[in-house]
Amino acid sequence: MVESDEVRVVRCGGSRIHYRKALFSVDSRFLLCAAGNRVQVLSTQSLECQHILEGHSSLVSGLVLNPANHLQLYSCSVDGIIKLWDFTDGLLMKTFHTRYKLLALYASAAHPGVLFGKIPMNNEEASGLFQLVALRLPKSSRQEEDIAELSCVLMDVSPSPGATCFSSRGEYIASVKDLRLLVYFFSSQKAFSFSLKATGKKEVNNVFTCVDCHPKEDCIATGHMDGKIRLWRNFNQKKTYTYCTMHWHHSAVSDLAFTPEGTNLLSGGVESVLVQWRYDEPQKRDYLPRLGGTIELVAVSPDGSLLCTSHSDNKLTIIHSSLKVASVVQGLIRGGTVRAGLNFDPRSRALVMNGRPGHLQFYCLERDLQLYSLDIVQQEIIHECGLQQFEVAHVAFDAKGAWLATVEERTGKRSDVELCLKLWAYDESSQSFTLNTTVMTPHDDHVVALCFCPGSGTPMLVTAGSDGCFKAWVLGFDSDEEGPKPGWSCDFVGTYHGLGAATCCFSQDGSILAVAFEQIVTVWSPLSWELLATFCQPPGHIRELCFGRQSCARYLLGSTSANLLCCWDLLTCTLHWSAKLNVVVLKGDPWSEYVAAFAHAADVTDLFVFKPSEPRPTYVHREVCHGQVLHAIFTLRDSVEDTCPWLSKSCLYLLTENLELLLLCTRAEEERRAMSCTTLGAAPDEDVLATPFSMLLQRVGMVAQEECRTAHPQPPQSSVAVRELLQTPAHVLPAATFLCALFINSLLISRSHKDVSNMETDDSDGDREEEEEDDDTDVDMDPSEPQKVPTFTDGTLTLTKVQEKELRKVRKLDLSWLTGS
Repeated sequence: MVESDEVRVVRCGGSRIHYRKALFSVDSRFLLCAAGNRVQVLSTQSLECQHILEGHSSLVSGLVLNPANHLQLYSCSVDGIIKLWDFTDGLLMKTFHTRYKLLALYASAAHPGVLFGKIPMNNEEASGLFQLVALRLPKSSRQEEDIAELSCVLMDVSPSPGATCFSSRGEYIASVKDLRLLVYFFSSQKAFSFSLKATGKKEVNNVFTCVDCHPKEDCIATGHMDGKIRLWRNFNQKKTYTYCTMHWHHSAVSDLAFTPEGTNLLSGGVESVLVQWRYDEPQKRDYLPRLGGTIELVAVSPDGSLLCTSHSDNKLTIIHSSLKVASVVQGLIRGGTVRAGLNFDPRSRALVMNGRPGHLQFYCLERDLQLYSLDIVQQEIIHECGLQQFEVAHVAFDAKGAWLATVEERTGKRSDVELCLKLWAYDESSQSFTLNTTVMTPHDDHVVALCFCPGSGTPMLVTAGSDGCFKAWVLGFDSDEEGPKPGWSCDFVGTYHGLGAATCCFSQDGSILAVAFEQIVTVWSPLSWELLATFCQPPGHIRELCFGRQSCARYLLGSTSANLLCCWDLLTCTLHWSAKLNVVVLKGDPWSEYVAAFAHAADVTDLFVFKPSEPRPTYVHREVCHGQVLHAIFTLRDSVEDTCPWLSKSCLYLLTENLELLLLCTRAEEERRAMSCTTLGAAPDEDVLATPFSMLLQRVGMVAQEECRTAHPQPPQSSVAVRELLQTPAHVLPAATFLCALFINSLLISRSHKDVSNMETDDSDGDREEEEEDDDTDVDMDPSEPQKVPTFTDGTLTLTKVQEKELRKVRKLDLSWLTGS
């Protein structure tokens, strides 16, 4: 049995990146966003992850730049830990401990050495009462410190980070909750409260949702539940305050943000439209529509060149100040349900699951980014509460990734089920799947399972439905005027005593099909559709079926609703063994003989890994996660891992009921993943973005420089005269007659003083020799003969006779034509 400490459960990505407002660096080169218990540093140009700041053990609840150093970042988590990072290098500088749950974090340049946070009253979040406190950071050189100095600033505030805002100069704080706006002035330590009336009129709701302060003027913008925006002025006095109202959103305003100069105000909501209001002319506004999910947060870069919107579908959209989308950071979309489960695309090696309504998302696990989204329903999604939409219920890939099968469902008000089976073919030209066949109402009731036959013959798909039958669909060709076209059609319909089908699966070679009908397992031959055998192990209905593979191909596994895990021997048609387990997920490894079973009990889930031939498990992991595991999938590994036999060729991913994506890996693999996260953004040149391609070019360049350095001697340094000639502006250069001689002399290689003096004494003899050898200057060189190059001896450059004669000819050239004389 593998030791439990050799296998680790790690969060492999897919964290929410939209629940806290993203931050831009001062130069707009980096985008900082919270992702679970980590902070990601992304490049705004390439979207590559430069660094992953890891160190928090709980959810990161706040991010703020250090006002004293714009290259540093403060982050806080709900367990009361504050960390100071150098985000350009990905280094942790300091850690501060508090005894309170931190739900938001703020900082102001007017209050050095002080951070502001929101904590629950009496540290009890269930009370529903929260306060804004000031945290004074201790000044010391130690890496870890306790924050003991804490003072209350505002009582009874909203826990939402967007419900509180500091003025640009740090003079006051604006905070909203319910029907009240509270403004607190630090200088006078006075607070002014402004309330709106609750009204019963239709489509009128004055409850505050968000607030932001103007960067240049004393003006506060607030958003409301009914879609209105109010601009408040003269709020330093209770009786003379005024406000004006702007209205475009038909639902609640999610967030507000002023541009750095205060000329525009940005707002977003459920309409997925970014609205830009003119501050001086509120009646004029610009729109950026169709951004995807609901806009929850809006961020603006310090220089105003970029915007960032956070969406409910776990997406960040980077937008230019001209309201043109620059790029999109799409995280793992986690909706209300994941009906299609976890699937593995063998072609792109991506994780495939439900994404946006009616879509499938192809997610790259290595880069923690979405590759693309495939529209399955191909209908416009209407965002209306209570409206039934089509959902992708089942997904299956064939062994080569050439075909994709999907089932979409919608339940009407009369409990009528609308079903649609679609077969998609992979298109090499578009590098995506294209719709090939559509089958309306493939079954009279819900489809419970579908799977492809893994054989190498004609592609075959089997669907099982609650209407009591399973159907086999095969690929054929229809002839028309343009020639034969591939298409799918029903080849066989099977039933068993009118019982409802529960699930189905093929054996490894595709020679056997197992279909579960309530508490009975039937075994069929796909070649003749002959019923080969039946297995019955009452009580309890069959939940899942799984064939053994490789050396265990003779066994069939099944989990029942009576908390039994059964293993049948197909050769003897007998029960091989059974175990008392409440198995909620049963998955076989396609690349080994191991099977993973997740058993749920007492609000925790245990993992059992075993071979079907042996009832004793190979590996047991108690409390692999809290709650229940919804889905699990084995994916192919890039390289073989030797430390753990059952994880040598594949990785095991699981999705919990909290929609957390977890990975079971070895200790060595966890260390490699951590090392890759810390070294990804380590670029030697701070002006070069650390993308994988740039790092490849840097490595190639260093190798080439080393080879050139070893193969050739160091060339002489460039001349000062040449540098001045090329760098000096043309209108200030001296006359060409002066530059010509200087330039020609700079091309000559200098010799020692001794050689120069000898050349001067023998100048007359050299001139006579040149006149005699003028006819011999055109010398034919033998290509096969290696040419001699200048060599250095004791610091002196030694030239051949041919090179000396060429240099003398250059000195005697008539260059007067350059001066125009």
